Amino acid sequence: MDDVLAGSVEAASVGTGSLAGTGAEGARVEPPRLRRPDRLQMVLEPTCWEERLAADHPVRAVWAVVERLDLSRISDGIAARGGRPGRAATDPRLMMALWLYATIENVGSARRLANLCRMHDAYRWLCGGVTLNHHTLSDFRVDHEEALDDLMTQVIAALVAKKLVRVERISQDGMRTRAGAGASSFRRQGTLERLLDEARSHVEAVKRQADEGPEESARVRAARERAARERVQRIEAALSILPELQAVKSHRTGKPSKKQPARVSTTDAEARRMKMPGGGVRPAYNVQFATDVESRAIVGVDVVNTGSDQSQMEPMRQQVERRTGLHVKSQLVDGGFVKKEQIDLAAANGTAVYAPLPTGRDGQPCVAGRHDSPAVAAWRQRMIEDQGREIYKQRAATAETVNAETSAYRGLSRFVVRGLKKVRCLAIWSALAYNVVHFAEHLSG
Repeated sequence: MDDVLAGSVEAASVGTGSLAGTGAEGARVEPPRLRRPDRLQMVLEPTCWEERLAADHPVRAVWAVVERLDLSRISDGIAARGGRPGRAATDPRLMMALWLYATIENVGSARRLANLCRMHDAYRWLCGGVTLNHHTLSDFRVDHEEALDDLMTQVIAALVAKKLVRVERISQDGMRTRAGAGASSFRRQGTLERLLDEARSHVEAVKRQADEGPEESARVRAARERAARERVQRIEAALSILPELQAVKSHRTGKPSKKQPARVSTTDAEARRMKMPGGGVRPAYNVQFATDVESRAIVGVDVVNTGSDQSQMEPMRQQVERRTGLHVKSQLVDGGFVKKEQIDLAAANGTAVYAPLPTGRDGQPCVAGRHDSPAVAAWRQRMIEDQGREIYKQRAATAETVNAETSAYRGLSRFVVRGLKKVRCLAIWSALAYNVVHFAEHLSG
């Protein structure tokens, strides 16, 4: 092939005279002088990772923030200590910084992050010669939910200490994010039981194949057996959660359970079918963010597997007050959060709710109700007044922008992990990355 290409180039050169040889008037034309790559040339570069990275590179700010965090919740669980036998553990600060910077860069794959740690100067600078594989990276991201929640509190507390966050007024919104499961993975009880029998039979078949086929490597056999076992575990989890879902479905519809059988995903048993913003129904999780209106910092984060927002106001307000130690004076939510009981609870805490009034049959806002409590009546009155409507306009400028940024740039376009616990970890990573991007200079100083 190389000879053919060389011959073609030579023929073209002779025929046109454009590369070398004789010009149109018989004058000799010199060939162009080019700088060509020489990939066999030996290069000696006496340098270190510190010198290879620009002094103002953003990853340095991420590392500076991580250095100020208390990671004792993670480091206390490390077994490798002193001169005792065993392999040394990877520094939790390194793992924290890698995933924080990866989330900022919208890198959601552990395999891709492992590759970047070998090829990209910013990630290589963080690693400083420490080698990592994608299994270690993947496990760290989802194995420390309580520690991540504590780190989120530390970041918010630092912003409170610097008087950047006061949470006098917070804005809350829910964002339905696609789960890592297919819409066709939902099955009824009979199908689940059949699939479970098939999956268990497959596990036995894989074990027999491993015994009869020694030509396969131990790693391949272990991976094949692990995948088969995980399939069984996912179907068993779906069957275990089915009665609870069936009871909820029967209570909501008021119809006998046999006429309205519940379905559960065989891929992610905790994912639920939700109506998505772009239309259609897909497996998803409902990510809840609370944003400080003044600073636009994320001060609360949670994930639920229900499509309704009506019961999420009170838990989020309590979470924000626990993280900051401050009192929320007003809470801005959209119409999906409106529930009279939640408004009463907020009023009992001294928190004013700002949410749009529901419309009546005539298409006009309902300014009064027959069974309104004093708190609900006060909410209606606030939303009638011009001042209340102006305050409510701040919700879209905070909650909507946070949702857009975390979805488009901070890894929440679609979950790549399964299960409510792991999904909540990813939501916290996204909130941490958002706060670090916007407040790095305050958190690292």
